[in-house]
Amino acid sequence: MHPPRDLFLPTAPAPWQRAALGANLLGQDGQLGVTIFEEMTTLALQTGAINLGQGFPDEDGPAEIRAAAQAAIGAGANQYAPGKGTVELREAVAAHQERFYGLAPDPQTEVIVTTGATEGIAASLLALTGPGDEVLTFEPFYDSYGAMIGLSGATHVTAPLLAPDFLPDMAALEAAFSHRTRVVLLNNPHNPTGAVFPLEVLQRVVDLATKHDCLIITDEVYEHLTFGVSHIPVATLPGAAERTLTISSAGKTFSFTGWKIGWLTGPERLVSAVRTVKQFLTYSSGTPFQAAIATALALPDDFYAGVSATLRHKRDILSEGLRAAGFEVFTPQGTYFVNVDTAPLGIKDSVDLARRLPALVGVAAIPVPVFCHPDGAERTRSLLRFAFCKKVEVLEEAAARLASLSGRL
Repeated sequence: MHPPRDLFLPTAPAPWQRAALGANLLGQDGQLGVTIFEEMTTLALQTGAINLGQGFPDEDGPAEIRAAAQAAIGAGANQYAPGKGTVELREAVAAHQERFYGLAPDPQTEVIVTTGATEGIAASLLALTGPGDEVLTFEPFYDSYGAMIGLSGATHVTAPLLAPDFLPDMAALEAAFSHRTRVVLLNNPHNPTGAVFPLEVLQRVVDLATKHDCLIITDEVYEHLTFGVSHIPVATLPGAAERTLTISSAGKTFSFTGWKIGWLTGPERLVSAVRTVKQFLTYSSGTPFQAAIATALALPDDFYAGVSATLRHKRDILSEGLRAAGFEVFTPQGTYFVNVDTAPLGIKDSVDLARRLPALVGVAAIPVPVFCHPDGAERTRSLLRFAFCKKVEVLEEAAARLASLSGRL
């Protein structure tokens, strides 16, 4: 006998669902709803707006990387890769870490390949945290962090990043640590704010983690997307290497977000724990794409410099339009996101403006409060995030549309 169909209808979410999925997925009636990203994308499609909400490029990466994937498919690399990744890619990741940062992870025991950085973060939190633990992040935070922390059973604790430079208040950061802090989850360069944390901030995080004997998980997917400042991997700092897992991916640097190839490096005992969980998630990631990304990681320095220079130009195009619209623009030092304050236009509710913006001027954005807990949402209530990882002509059109905003409010 089959159970009644009503058992499968949506119901109010259980506490773990609320913790894992966050308020951004809950409708006004308490039912599980859609994310703000889906809502804004739907509005963009309905109105014909330029979608600067979701952070994905609208053009592919280098032809030689695509050709490497095609060659791997043609050569028969179409079955499961080893659970920890192909030897070729693990060696390429290790070589990349040494080439750019002087780190030397053992590709046999200290590197694993993941299905994007998102899986690396999920597997790390599920492997290393649980009920009774606290995981500390900066706030605003990338939305999957709250979900994965909730699914692990740990408690999510935050320390605020403050405009205009989005650096932490050091006293608040120190106060956020406790004897229950198990992991500091650090995103640098930082999404959604575009901050690139300086040495003194990163070293303070390491010192506090050492004092409280907790682990550090670093999400460094935007490592090569910085503008006029250098990215400093946490694992290179004194006292960090033995307690730090470093995560990155191919999607942001090489503009192949759909391939979902990421990697994780760190001490063997931590990498082994993560691999134990990963084998029950995806087990293995796209085999031919691993071969292609091994090729990509070996591209010359001028490729990496070009990625940064191109994005900086795009940032400046969009920022000019945002200033013309009347926003206060917070110029990012990294990532491909720029944040603005809507308050100079007399608008204090960025969620409401985000929902009106596609119809007003034909541009979609994401309100920053959705990346926060309730207190943080109030603090960032008037902030909006725009993505500039689009074609130059798209950004020029978006800038022109945005410049007309003040006359349409």
